[in-house]
Amino acid sequence: MPRPLRVAIVGSGPAGIYAADALLKSEVAAEPGVSIDIFERMPAPFGLIRYGVAPDHPRIKGIITALHQVLDKPQIRLFGNVDYGTDIGLDDLRAFYDGVIFATGAMADRALSIPGIDLDGSYGAADFVSWYDGHPDVPRTWPLEAEKVAVLGVGNVALDIARVLAKTADELLPTEIPPNVYEGLKANRAKEIHVFGRRGPAQAKFSPMELRELDHSPNIEVIVNPEDIDYDEGSIATRRGNKQADMVAKTLENWAIRDVGDRPHKLFLHFFESPVEVLGEDGKVVGLRTERTELDGTGNVKGAGTFKTWDVSAVYRAVGYLSDKLPKLPWDIDSGTVPDEGGRVMQESGEHLQSTYVTGWIRRGPVGLIGHTKGDANETVSNLLDDYANGRLHTPATPAPEAVDAFLAERDIRFTTWDGWYRLDAAEKALGEPEGRERVKIVEREDMLRASGA
Repeated sequence: MPRPLRVAIVGSGPAGIYAADALLKSEVAAEPGVSIDIFERMPAPFGLIRYGVAPDHPRIKGIITALHQVLDKPQIRLFGNVDYGTDIGLDDLRAFYDGVIFATGAMADRALSIPGIDLDGSYGAADFVSWYDGHPDVPRTWPLEAEKVAVLGVGNVALDIARVLAKTADELLPTEIPPNVYEGLKANRAKEIHVFGRRGPAQAKFSPMELRELDHSPNIEVIVNPEDIDYDEGSIATRRGNKQADMVAKTLENWAIRDVGDRPHKLFLHFFESPVEVLGEDGKVVGLRTERTELDGTGNVKGAGTFKTWDVSAVYRAVGYLSDKLPKLPWDIDSGTVPDEGGRVMQESGEHLQSTYVTGWIRRGPVGLIGHTKGDANETVSNLLDDYANGRLHTPATPAPEAVDAFLAERDIRFTTWDGWYRLDAAEKALGEPEGRERVKIVEREDMLRASGA
């Protein structure tokens, strides 16, 4: 009887778990079967959902329920706290598996090349998100002395940052934030948050629901300048062809015509303001300089030649995430992705790197919503299965599942398991119970390993 198809997936975020789900739903899963091992560098699974989504987004975090059901399948094993490139390499994986799928996502900040961006008080969105999401590998404190703050970017991450900065710590306390984050936010002095977009309302990348949520806090007054509501032919075409863009524009229009209320924290959404310089004094941020832009008829903008200085003492850039380069894989430095065709990793020679695949943001860049990675995973898995059916996968030297356990034990690598996640999950829920909270996230890696029984 032929053995099951053995597949390794590197990364346990939505992209990796969707790939596992696609494998389990394939015809191959019935005969001869599939055996999937997921490797995750964090002690806990779920990637972006756990460490990239704001804690006050329970609806999005609810996606974990669906991902959880996939990882519960007996054909899947989880190896947490195992770092690709350090603890295990591509040659090691090829020794154990017929195919390897990389789904490592993107957690670093894309650069913004304007003067002053490296000043003290200028931060990347990814670093701040990692802090308030309790990532074990970042500092436990965050400087929140600025009373006036700029956020550069008009995507959902920019909204998350602006909302977390504008809310009170007590508003966020019912969520899963750990004690160090609560204490840090209690000391937050921000009273004015300014979000800047280079283009207009029709080009904003907000999701309609995430945008409307800004206005739900009793402490946040959302303000839009009526002069920023402007459309050209390209913008009108965008609204007609994209329901979400139209809903976002309508929400912004409604906010622009209403009277400003008296909620204590002001959150300004600015459009047609292109950041050109972060201003500094004694090495610290003291302001932001922007150039006014105007629509060019196509939905794009051009500089109007007029500039404005904004009184802010902290700047957060939310201009996109960037993936880390993966050892032993080809790399496109401009896009920050692994070159591929249909999920097949492609070498400079134009040849497919045998048995090696990518899905999610490491494949196509950090664009789209979480659910969009499902179609991406389906395509990658379809091509892997096509290669399997046509004999194009290599044959691993030691495909037995126990060989992986022996390899990790021989290297003295402490790893967590799916059963370990259940233990960590229970420990976090127990921490939240006395306070009437669903959970309190455990932050320290050693504490996570201990709670998981690594």
